[in-house]
Amino acid sequence: MSILGGNTYHSCLSALVVAVAILAGGLCCGQEPIHVAVNLVNVAFSVQVAGGALLDNLTKEDVEVYEDAVRQRISFFAKSMDVPLTLGLIVDVSGSQDRFSKQHEHDLEVFLKEVLGPKDRVFLVTFANHIRLVSDFSPSGPEIIERMKEYKERGKGKGKLAEVPELGPLENRVLGTAFYDSIYYAVTEKLARESGRRALLVFSNGEDNSSSHDMMTTIETAQAENVLVYAIRYTEKEHGKLTARNKYGTRVMDRIAKETGGAHIDTETTGPHTFSAHRGGTEDFV
Repeated sequence: MSILGGNTYHSCLSALVVAVAILAGGLCCGQEPIHVAVNLVNVAFSVQVAGGALLDNLTKEDVEVYEDAVRQRISFFAKSMDVPLTLGLIVDVSGSQDRFSKQHEHDLEVFLKEVLGPKDRVFLVTFANHIRLVSDFSPSGPEIIERMKEYKERGKGKGKLAEVPELGPLENRVLGTAFYDSIYYAVTEKLARESGRRALLVFSNGEDNSSSHDMMTTIETAQAENVLVYAIRYTEKEHGKLTARNKYGTRVMDRIAKETGGAHIDTETTGPHTFSAHRGGTEDFV
């Protein structure tokens, strides 16, 4: 099996840009240029067979990595089950997800119970037209669920949600769904500071109407930090059919997941026990 190193490309490109910037600055000031080389790049990926089942028994010998058509040496190879995971959970609480509120909570509980390991850490973010940090990093699944329940209780009181800290700068958002911004700021303000295996699970329908960032900026930011995005989709159909807006959100979640090395999961056909298996189906090599 051959894996084209998409994340490798973005990491190397970022290093190249930095090197060029440093070089240009040095030449302007009459200083000696500084050369920067990338010797080791972390790349995460998951492998699925026809039908969506995950392969979880790959070895180093099963994988080949190419950069500019040149095969690269894999120095280290590990399954994600063997590596501590830093995880962000992003839950869409905008009006379009109201009917899925209970399902979100149930699926979160199942996921945290089945996936969170003793060395893992997780934080919880919700978003509508504000992006709120409901729970900072915690190794405890039950604690995360408790913070979510407290957040919902706060939502019943006028002005109480304003006490929950926000991610990103204060924005004047007229409409109610900042999907892209929730991912962007979860990466830049939380996961970018962390090392090791990092991923986001986004519980949403992929629709956006109030972000200051677009889809490509969101994808590139996650790629630059080697953050996998798993898009867990909840779509409310009209008369049993997808609307044009539904189709747009579906394509968005599919692309973000694929471009970052994660997976796009439709909860109408896939239950939480199944998508929990993705924790063990992700490999890591450098």
